[in-house]
Order: sequence, then structure tokens, then C-alpha cells
Amino acid sequence: MIIHPKGSRPSEPGPEDYFTGEVEMTPLISAPAPARLRGVTVTFQPGARTAWHVHPLGQTLIVTEGTGRAQTEGSPVQTLNKGDVVWFGPGEKHWHGAAPDSAMTHIALQEAQVGEAVEWMEKVTDADYDPA
Repeated sequence: MIIHPKGSRPSEPGPEDYFTGEVEMTPLISAPAPARLRGVTVTFQPGARTAWHVHPLGQTLIVTEGTGRAQTEGSPVQTLNKGDVVWFGPGEKHWHGAAPDSAMTHIALQEAQVGEAVEWMEKVTDADYDPA
């Protein structure tokens, strides 16, 4: 058994290479091998978002606070609300983040394949984020 007491693993800003805007990431779990589960709580300030990315084994998001947005390549932007659960399939190119006028927090869960849980791509443009 491994117990991580509350507050024992500090939050870090989301790396600028993979995020636009103010993002804070708090580790939840990085299960030791042979397990592959990885999880993090991510808080996006209004307008903040990920870059486009894929997960080799998919990703689940559980929205815990606020209002957000998500999009898969070739589909319209979707609104996310507190309590929503989102599944992106393996290799499904997507992004997610806060709405323009609301912060959003979610728990992100994904499994690693050969040690990698995500492949980062280009940043989401303002036109993709807010196609009005």
C-alpha cells in the first residue's frame, strides 16, 4: 500500500509547451509497474487549455468544478460542466480546458503504454478554441 497524505505532493504549473494560459497540475497517482494508471487534478483558469494531444490507451476526464470546453479533431467544440465524465478513445486527437469566462477543474486519468501516457502536438489556436 502507498498512501500520499493530502498536500504531500505539491502542485506545479502546466508546462508552457503543452498549455495555453494559467494551468495548475496536482499529481494524484502514478501507479508502479506493472500497473499503468496515471492521474492528475488539473485546474484551468478562464481561457486556459491544453495543446492538441493523444493518449495511446485513451483518457477519462471527470469535471469537478466550473465550466470547460473540449474538442476532438474534426468535431465541434463541446461544453463541459461540473459532474460530466468524458472519455477520449486511444489515439483520438483532442484538447480540453476552461471556458472563456469560467475556471474549470478536472481529474484526468490515463494509462501509460511503454512508459508514455500522452503525445503532445501543436497548440490550439484561438480560432479553434472560440470558433464564433
